[in-house]
Amino acid sequence: MKRREIYSEIRTIAPFFIRIDGRAFRSVAGVIGLEKPFDGRFSSAMEAVSSLLLRESGLSPEFAYTFSDEINLFFTKLPFYGRVEKLDSVAASYTASALTRELSLPFPISFDARVIPVDRETAVEYLIWRQKEAWRNHNNAYCQWALAEDGHPASRVQELLHGMNTAAMHELMHSRGINLAETPGWQRRGLVVYRSSEEMPGYNPKEDEAVVTQRIRIVSDRNPPLFQAQEGRVYLSSLLSGAKQGN
Repeated sequence: MKRREIYSEIRTIAPFFIRIDGRAFRSVAGVIGLEKPFDGRFSSAMEAVSSLLLRESGLSPEFAYTFSDEINLFFTKLPFYGRVEKLDSVAASYTASALTRELSLPFPISFDARVIPVDRETAVEYLIWRQKEAWRNHNNAYCQWALAEDGHPASRVQELLHGMNTAAMHELMHSRGINLAETPGWQRRGLVVYRSSEEMPGYNPKEDEAVVTQRIRIVSDRNPPLFQAQEGRVYLSSLLSGAKQGN
């Protein structure tokens, strides 16, 4: 009967990403009354879930990049011997239960997950791609909100947005006093949750001498740079090498 377990032996190699996406979260947002176009409480909950995935899930990813209802986890080690079915199911189920707790939801939610094998170069390009998606999501969210505020029904909002390019979206929001290039960084570029290594002074009573120890803590960057710019590529290089230092 073991042989009937479809896909159970498909494995990945490191490094890789797991991308975790909320399922039908537009309706979830409506039911729990999230503020539009962006809800700080929901963003903080996703940040907390990302931290839990790093610290307590047992998966031990190196860092997380999250925006909207999406979390991307980067791995250099192989939980579950790289078994894709197990990686996906554990990552998605843990995220759903953690977010349910963070938001005190009275109903069940679900996420899906997929594994993306990468190398160092494609890892950078992958994160650039996801951040571009965060920017597109940001622009659409603001414009959908503005058009709905004007009294347009949802179907008409989609018609008006269909084919609207970035310049037109900027103009739409400028006419309402909002500069899309100056909204909070976490809305435009997502946020990064990672392990930070810090040197801490201490004292060794046995040897009667001052010592320096390394402390690892989980920190969040809610204003990351533009990944495709030179500054952003240096930033990603530090993340991917595990050398990100605390301030």
